[in-house]
Amino acid sequence: QVQLVESGGGLVQTGGSLRLSCAASGFIFSSTAMGWFRQAPGKERLFVGSISWSGTVYADSVKGRFTIFRDNAKNTVYLQMNSLKPEDTAVYYCAVGYGRNINGYNSWGQGTQVTVSS
Repeated sequence: QVQLVESGGGLVQTGGSLRLSCAASGFIFSSTAMGWFRQAPGKERLFVGSISWSGTVYADSVKGRFTIFRDNAKNTVYLQMNSLKPEDTAVYYCAVGYGRNINGYNSWGQGTQVTVSS
């Protein structure tokens, strides 16, 4: 069965960096598009970015600060987050799928908390 396990979250100061990891199993990772979403308390889950064979797409709010990349040998997708802001505070989830629409995704991880202090 599909399993996604996120890690790497934590507490960081404004302007700092974090790298999130999502270890995948149960499917052919190398040929599968992956995405990242985030959800702040009391808010809806929002698109962050996704990666496929055709490239990457990002939400405007993170473009130029966040980078998604993958290591197919490790079945892992990463989210490198730089120049973090307090508004980036959220639980971050990886999922199988591609594009900005959450309906294009299935098989979610459990999430990892990112907190950016001001």
